[in-house]
Amino acid sequence: QVQLVESGGGLVQAGGSLRLSCAASGRTFSRYTMGWFRQAPGNLRDFVASISRTDGITRYADSVKGRFTISRDNAKNMVYLQMNSLKPEDTAVYYCGALGLGATTGPWESWGQGTQVTVSS
Repeated sequence: QVQLVESGGGLVQAGGSLRLSCAASGRTFSRYTMGWFRQAPGNLRDFVASISRTDGITRYADSVKGRFTISRDNAKNMVYLQMNSLKPEDTAVYYCGALGLGATTGPWESWGQGTQVTVSS
């Protein structure tokens, strides 16, 4: 497994922007498909976005398409989530996740501790 640490959360007004960062440990980061998830109080953890290991193929939840952008820098062991045009319903704890080493599908095996994003109306 890979160790993940998120940062960049905070309080922002509706319509504003935030950039979340996720730092990963180890020398095999480029072999992990990475993703962002979020969990609001009383809700399950929901998929937000993912990015493939080396060719940068991305997927997004319908609710964030056109507003959020996931990216990665394999040289720095980092994955990012740029969030624009934020809405109050984006308020949640955001988690960085990783699939198993070399996997393209399957369970998300590694998680960070989460970072709180609060969007005020």
